[in-house]
Order: sequence, then structure tokens, then C-alpha cells
Amino acid sequence: MIDAKKIIAMVEAIAKKIESEKDFLTQLDNEIGDGDHGINLARGFKSVEEKLPGLEDKDIGAILKGVGTQLVSTVGGASGPLYGTAFMKAGNACKGKTELTDADFASALEAAIGGIKMRGKAEEGEKTMLDALCPACRALKEGLDSGKELKEALAAAVDAAAKGMEHTKTIIATKGRASYLGERSIGHQDPGATSSLYMLQAMLDCL
Repeated sequence: MIDAKKIIAMVEAIAKKIESEKDFLTQLDNEIGDGDHGINLARGFKSVEEKLPGLEDKDIGAILKGVGTQLVSTVGGASGPLYGTAFMKAGNACKGKTELTDADFASALEAAIGGIKMRGKAEEGEKTMLDALCPACRALKEGLDSGKELKEALAAAVDAAAKGMEHTKTIIATKGRASYLGERSIGHQDPGATSSLYMLQAMLDCL
């Protein structure tokens, strides 16, 4: 079971991971985007960290929605609304819950991905964060369905996300600023898929 305290620890771990990788994320974004992905995300998660103490007595749904709202209001560019929506939709899926079962955790990830698809009008295969998140969600659910513990299933999800992120180097971007490059976007790793992988890794490290 994952309780509210563990969710807060996961968010803190994500914030630290993004902060430590912000320069690399920005470098990736310099190549195919606006060059602000790492800086913007790090700033957003720093403000999330400052807000977390005020969420400690809330249920998991309220914590995740609080994180999402903060990201939307503090992160510029496309990633703020996308990740913010993801956390808010995950929060809706966990509404009123103080503990999550493994299945709840998978449902929250699925809801988050649905939020990104809706907000970004994107699908897997378009060189976005979905190319890491969608394979991760499938691997997580397959792992849980086959009887694995959450930690083991999430480890498989992280592996799937890493493969998906690598795959973004081989495809043309058709969404966002990177899409202006057309075929020249091939060979570049997607910053959003990379930051998504980092978030999943941070969650796994907390289990």
C-alpha cells in the first residue's frame, strides 16, 4: 500500500531528480525545442516542494491535484500544462483515498497519460513524453496482472520508458516546437520523454 506520506516522498524525489538533471534536459531542448524544458520544470518543482508542507494532512487525490495546480501556474512552455494536467487527472483518479493499492497506482498513471493526450492532442509515436509514458504504463499493468509486486512492476515500467525514450531518437517530431524541424528532428532524444523517465525512476527509488 502507498500512503499519502509516500506520495509526498515521491514528489520530493521527482523534484530533486529534475533539479539535478535540469542542465541536461535544457541541453536536449536546445537542440529541438525552446531550450527551456529543464529550467522551467526545475522551477516548477521547486515551487511544488515549497507547497508540499501545506498538503501533508490532505488525502492523496488532493495532494496530486495541488501538485498539478502548482505546476500549471509556475512552469512556462508546454510542459507545465501537460505535467500539471497529468498530476491533476491522477489526483481525480485517487480522489478521497488515503492509501493506494497497486491497481490504484496503475489507474492513476493511466489517468495522468489520458490527461496528457487530451491536453497535448498527442498520441504515442509523435516524439513526445507519451513515447516513454505509454510503454511504461503497459509494462506496469502487465507486471501487476502477472502477479508481480508493485516495485518489480514499476522497475519493468522504467525499463520500458527508457526504451521508449531511446526510440524517440529514431522518429520525426510531429508535435510542439520540435515539429518545425521535420526530418531534422531525427537523431535527437525528446526532452519530455527524458523528464518522464526521470520521474518514473524517482518514484521507483522511493519504493
